[in-house]
Amino acid sequence: MQTNFTPEQLRDPGVAESEKILRNCVHCGFCTATCPTYVTLGNELDSPRGRIYLIKDMLENGRPADKEIVKHIDRCLSCLACMTTCPSGVNYMHLVDHARAHIEKTYRRPLMNRLTRALLAAVLPYPARFRAALSAAKLGRPFASLFRAVPGLKPVAAMLDLAPRALPARSALAEPGTHKPDTVQRGRIAILTGCAQPVLKPGINEATTRLLTRFGIEVVVPKGEGCCGSLVHHMGREEQALDEARRNVDVWTREIENGGLDAIIVTASGCGTTIKDYGYMLRLDLAYKDKAAKVSALAKDITEYLADLDLPAPERPAGLTVAYHSACSMQHGQKITRQPKALLARAGFTVKESAEGHLCCGSAGTYNIMQSEIAERLRDRKVRNIEATRADLIATGNIGCITQIASGSKLPVVHTVELLDWAYGGPKPAELAMVKKDAA
Repeated sequence: MQTNFTPEQLRDPGVAESEKILRNCVHCGFCTATCPTYVTLGNELDSPRGRIYLIKDMLENGRPADKEIVKHIDRCLSCLACMTTCPSGVNYMHLVDHARAHIEKTYRRPLMNRLTRALLAAVLPYPARFRAALSAAKLGRPFASLFRAVPGLKPVAAMLDLAPRALPARSALAEPGTHKPDTVQRGRIAILTGCAQPVLKPGINEATTRLLTRFGIEVVVPKGEGCCGSLVHHMGREEQALDEARRNVDVWTREIENGGLDAIIVTASGCGTTIKDYGYMLRLDLAYKDKAAKVSALAKDITEYLADLDLPAPERPAGLTVAYHSACSMQHGQKITRQPKALLARAGFTVKESAEGHLCCGSAGTYNIMQSEIAERLRDRKVRNIEATRADLIATGNIGCITQIASGSKLPVVHTVELLDWAYGGPKPAELAMVKKDAA
């Protein structure tokens, strides 16, 4: 694609990087076939190619974002299916991230939209605030239908619909500390606690810790670690996201220097995609770029790490068929496609994949709150395809997908690592209480 940026414009590092990305696009249109919003809405401007044209026009002309471009960029899930499909290697992720930062700086959103986004940014990345908000949701739930009828309050209704009826107790394993292996030590890792996941489903990291210590891995929960920054990063709140990245880089660097780390384990694939991008995000920060690059190189999804271990024979659950849902951040963001399925199969599960597995379930961070109508259509399409496999349960590697799919399916939805922990001697996931075909 030909571009026409001025030398002055290209002195901005963000614009210069976006210009390189734009030049790689040959507007072939392959991306439209795998873009969830284009497949759902049929609007060229809701495809990656259409958004690329909008971003190019906005940046080249050096103008602030307007209502039209904001509408179509906001509709983007950042699922990155387009990057898997693109034959030209267009880094759409970095381009749309830059566009969102530009929107945040140059566009004044309507009042209710500003307030909702500010609320999400102030609550979701902080577990204590998030827990308090979910506990208070029961007070607002009776008014959800009323909120849904008011356009500016639809996100509030979506929040109430997604809020769980009950919250699990806070896990002691979320507290900073070191968990020694049960056998001879084979490695040492730090585990990301995260923000939403320890509130919604602390059992995921509990299963991870049990499994790894059983295999001889020392698990460190570092003091001071927090949200990876992805939630606000995808809102265009660039400085907040970078601050959160710097904090985590400092925490993990301290662990690297005081005992070494074989890996930084992430059990939420959306977080993993962002942490693996810290090196790029902090490339302009001379004090952090090298440390951030080292952290990114150490970041691994739990299934990615387990696939490289010499695992013992599992205690095989008999007769369970698992529909594996590959989160977009897993298959498109991190290019991890083989390991989760191979691990489940080795553990004795029959693994099935659904039709249209490349399409997003509609979760995408805060997307199922801010774009709830599109998200529901994508969820229902995803659930239909998954349930058509006639599996006994669903496994996936991202808390957002678990929450989203569970809101539309009667099948149990669990994290992949919970099944692996069970297969290798851990407790049976509570969600499987009604599944009768297993042996345990």
